[in-house]
Amino acid sequence: MKIKIVCVGKLKEKYLKEGIAEYVKRISRFADVDIIELSDIKIPDNPSDAECEKIKNDEGERILSKIKKDEFVYALCVEGKQMHSEAFAQSISSSMLRGYNTITFIIGGSLGLSDSVKKSADVRLGFSEMTFPHQLMRLILTEQIYRAFKINANEQYHK
Repeated sequence: MKIKIVCVGKLKEKYLKEGIAEYVKRISRFADVDIIELSDIKIPDNPSDAECEKIKNDEGERILSKIKKDEFVYALCVEGKQMHSEAFAQSISSSMLRGYNTITFIIGGSLGLSDSVKKSADVRLGFSEMTFPHQLMRLILTEQIYRAFKINANEQYHK
């Protein structure tokens, strides 16, 4: 089993790197984890709608180049379906039972994901109606992936 996280932007904050590394270590008991960081495109001051769309599309092409046809893909986006942790765990389990060996999660840049990336995903996943920095979302996502594996293994997460 492999978990792949494709994300736009480089992590700079030490505390986020450390937190993500801790959850990746915990997940490694259940699956291999590969995090692919794509450099983000500089957004000009006061960009037009057309400039924003072009940036999202360019980032989208780079994201899609990292995904193979035989992967189950979750695109994290604000309009995605929100799930409680048990439903998320069940979704991961179902994709594994359907024969997917790689589950891929996509986190876009600060402008979000292009329509082409959203359309290519098997699931559009939302975590909240609130807005989170995409760097922090990586930490939240890795924690929830770990929680999902613990749930699926019938293991206690919190005492």
